Amino acid sequence: MSFSGNKAQYLAVTALIVSMIIWSVSGIAIKQALLVFPPFTMIVLRFVPSVLLMFLIGLICRKSPLFGLQRLHWRDLPFFLIAGFCQPFLYYLLETFAYDALNSPTIAETLLSTSPLLSPIFAAALLRERVTKYNIIGILISTLGVFALTLIGAKDYSIGSYWGILLAFAAVSAAVIDSIMMRKVPMRYSSLSFIFYAQLVSLLFFLPIWGWKEGTTALMAIEWSTIETQTALGCIAYLTIFASVIAFILFCYGLRKTSVTQANAFNNIRPAFTALWMFLFFGEHLPLGKWVGMILIIFGIFVCQKKEKIADY
Repeated sequence: MSFSGNKAQYLAVTALIVSMIIWSVSGIAIKQALLVFPPFTMIVLRFVPSVLLMFLIGLICRKSPLFGLQRLHWRDLPFFLIAGFCQPFLYYLLETFAYDALNSPTIAETLLSTSPLLSPIFAAALLRERVTKYNIIGILISTLGVFALTLIGAKDYSIGSYWGILLAFAAVSAAVIDSIMMRKVPMRYSSLSFIFYAQLVSLLFFLPIWGWKEGTTALMAIEWSTIETQTALGCIAYLTIFASVIAFILFCYGLRKTSVTQANAFNNIRPAFTALWMFLFFGEHLPLGKWVGMILIIFGIFVCQKKEKIADY
């Protein structure tokens, strides 16, 4: 896809960028919510309302190509089962265990930001998607920027258990497979329909674990009237409406208008925006190397979107 393309291409790129901006705040919101709510309780409080909200929107906007909710055909059920199992269910579990096995959160964040590197491999193998030299060069430049952004100024470079590395790459693989399902599901399903059914499947996986690990006991133990709890609920509301509904729908729309490789390349923008928010609102210092990292990320994204000319083949 080229930035000199038509209106639909610009809309796809805009959708992908906005989804990344929304998700760049998710980590901050999750960290704040986890100060009050146990992990699985936080997930249930996040995804139950998001599924209900999408169901309502889908019914109201039934004829909309983006927000309509289509009836699920049983022959398409495997796509949604795989997608829902991979993300957020499997991704969340693997990510959690990866953070636990790796000594440094910085190393964990760096490894979990490698989905653009794996996307071309999965896309070529499972979708027969053509990967251009610009895709590869752009992804490498952008990933170099992510490494600079996350590693420069870090105090701990120790790895810990090497199982943590495998778990991190397994989590990234689950996220990439989820994006491949977005391309494989028939186009008659709107973006909202795909996200609704996938999150419904994820919720069905999460609920038994929540009941076993935490359950209603966790809800009863929370002091709902405190400022901390109200702040945490505000963060969950953000995660529900923006991160779980709006961002996922926008990402699905952008991915289905571009390619798995191009869309996942935008994931490298997330740590750049997160660092920017921490700088603007929390006063976190950003050394020159991190600014260089952000520039490399943005430049790499532009290169990745460039189309090869006929003469290049």
